[in-house]
Amino acid sequence: MASLAAELKVSRTTVSNAYNRPDQLSPELRERVLAAAKEIGYPGPDPVARSLRTRKADTVGLLLDQPLSYSFRDPAAVEFVAGLADACDSAGKSLLIVPAGPDRDDSQAAAAVQRAGVDGFVVYSVSVDDPYLAAALERQLPVVVCDQPVGIPGTSRVGIDDYCAMRELADAVFAAGHRRIGVICMRLGPDDRDEFVGRERALTSPLPVQNARIRAILDAADMAGAEVTIAERSAHSRDAGQQAAHELRRAVPSITAVMCTTDVLALGALAYAADDGIGVPRTLSVTGFDGIREARRAGLTTVAQPAALKGRRAGELLLAYSPDRLAVEMVPTELLLGATLGPAVGPSSVG
Repeated sequence: MASLAAELKVSRTTVSNAYNRPDQLSPELRERVLAAAKEIGYPGPDPVARSLRTRKADTVGLLLDQPLSYSFRDPAAVEFVAGLADACDSAGKSLLIVPAGPDRDDSQAAAAVQRAGVDGFVVYSVSVDDPYLAAALERQLPVVVCDQPVGIPGTSRVGIDDYCAMRELADAVFAAGHRRIGVICMRLGPDDRDEFVGRERALTSPLPVQNARIRAILDAADMAGAEVTIAERSAHSRDAGQQAAHELRRAVPSITAVMCTTDVLALGALAYAADDGIGVPRTLSVTGFDGIREARRAGLTTVAQPAALKGRRAGELLLAYSPDRLAVEMVPTELLLGATLGPAVGPSSVG
């Protein structure tokens, strides 16, 4: 930069402005600086050097507790990342995804977070004991949590009222007469389980989102005098939902409704019904949660949450972060009564 300034007989500030503050120069002068830079092969100010000088990376970090592919494969995560990217675009910031690597221990997780050149972190739905979260908090950078964990000191949070949203849906299911239902949920703890689980594991889960959704179903079931069987899945996929629905109906043939804690699992339950020739909702009702596009197209009865809005607001809160103005922002949800919930039939129905 000094050599270029000397050759053009201008100040280093003028050269810097040509790249960083072009509005400070006349178009002719800026073009002359850029043309001279091109001739000597100068690509412009080194962003790494600039970040060292300003102590700003102009980058937002996104922490996931899943492999990188999850942010491109899971529909709700895709919408969330898109909303977060919109907030970064509007502020002229970059986005760096820091995913959980396969089989990383706590020290390796900490190293990955420490290497991230970011000005703060958005944490997307992790457990309270997640090592990546612990490492992010140790850096004492701004942190905004989406969904979970809750109540982390010094952080802002964006989320929904999972309990109330699922309770409204569960009340609709039991109002339709269902008294024996199956629940398919995502993993409830750090250990991977693909099995039926009892109330104790569901209600003591360290993952508040799944905890709240299942608690809402169980509370509504108790009010209705209904029986609930819970199938936990370690993988969040259609195949997992399909297999869980098959196991539920094989174990409890009298089940007339399957409530899933996500739309992805519910789409798997619908695939099971289609493969086995089970009429939905004539014989089996199926519900989900999230309101992803494919679920809407399938006419799934579900709760829609604005994942893109959550991402955008998380980014905006991080970019406007102040330790004196921490916020908890709850975004609205909507019950969508689609074509997959109908009145119960058979011995478990109310009649």
